[in-house]
Amino acid sequence: MNILILGATGFIGSAIAKKLVNDGHRVTGLSRDPSRAALTMPALQWIRADLAGMTRGDWQGALTGHEIVVNCAGALQDGLSDDLVATQEKSMLALYEAARDSGLRLVVQISAETESAGSDLPFLATKRRADAALASSGLPFVILRPALVLGRNAHGGSALLRALAALPFAIPLIHAGSPVATVALDDVAGAVSAAVNGDLPAGSDLALGNDEHLTLKDLVLIHRHWLGLPPAPAIALPPTLARPVTWLADVAGLLGWRSPLRSTAMMVMSGGIASRPSADFRPRLVSAAENLAAAPSGVQDLWFARLYLLKPLIVVALSLFWVISGLVPFFAFDAASTHFAVFLPEPLASAATIATCLADIALGLAVLVRPWARRALLGMLLLTLAYLLAATLAEPTLWRDPLGPLVKVLPSILLTLTALAILDER
Repeated sequence: MNILILGATGFIGSAIAKKLVNDGHRVTGLSRDPSRAALTMPALQWIRADLAGMTRGDWQGALTGHEIVVNCAGALQDGLSDDLVATQEKSMLALYEAARDSGLRLVVQISAETESAGSDLPFLATKRRADAALASSGLPFVILRPALVLGRNAHGGSALLRALAALPFAIPLIHAGSPVATVALDDVAGAVSAAVNGDLPAGSDLALGNDEHLTLKDLVLIHRHWLGLPPAPAIALPPTLARPVTWLADVAGLLGWRSPLRSTAMMVMSGGIASRPSADFRPRLVSAAENLAAAPSGVQDLWFARLYLLKPLIVVALSLFWVISGLVPFFAFDAASTHFAVFLPEPLASAATIATCLADIALGLAVLVRPWARRALLGMLLLTLAYLLAATLAEPTLWRDPLGPLVKVLPSILLTLTALAILDER
């Protein structure tokens, strides 16, 4: 069958796409950057589209030739990169309207348990309204509500679990005793495959979560064992201590960074992640330990876990370094401009000092904005190399300066290269 997948480049969507291709279906994905998506998933056809802005007319074109739609798209919280109402509700309502006229055979919706803690949050409220609209649309549908999804790769909450598990000495946890139901990513893909093949009846609304009773603490320690690390105590902390971190994560979200520590995730975790039993779905769902054991960890998993929480610190450190380096010369302007005065007349030396300071500040601020971060990091590298070249030509003795003003630049280059290497989120 011809299947259109929304969110095909995501953590869940990519696994579902792979499963359906292996089942022999012809799969098409939506992407804002089809050329990049095709590099990592060449077995799919790709349509260029921004889900958040799609109207009924856009959907009519996208649905042409497709028999089934699988919706894996979603977002945790509003921010520079995400609009929950547009992505999870408005675009879905437009899809359902267009689908009624297209002869679509089935819509498979990957949703969530929307009546849990924080049910009034936009994340769950928009999903709940979209689910209700789908159920009343007259379209054949299957709604799947996975618990916390664990897979060979990691993203969002599952990535945070690995990062916490890799902390040295002790593991501080907020909501350590909250229950957390999990489901293997392969089991989610298998459920979608069953729906597509007609093994799940149209109109099904199924929860996907295994029946083990784990807390957040249990789950983190299972991940620590999987990473091959020695035991470490988990320390339960009061939720009030998380507020500064949550506030900073929300600010980062406004700048386009999708942190799993934002207030929506913390609110949902406060009540735990439950999964009601679904008698209609017969296959046994594997446990968290079985799921992880099926794909033993390697050193790259340990690197990822240890770098995950360092990544925001690296970006902030680079931002502060460049902003401060741009501000400091204004407090000793004459001394700073003398470096340019070696090969420029005084007015031009002053102008060059101001220009380079403003460039430093601009790059330091730009790296904090997720859509601009890569270009800002590249700009930092180019500008640093230009500074080193100019300083070497103008004042080569600076390389022998006891304070090492040029030597100290080399670690900042390595830190910038590290930030570029770990910038991609999925």
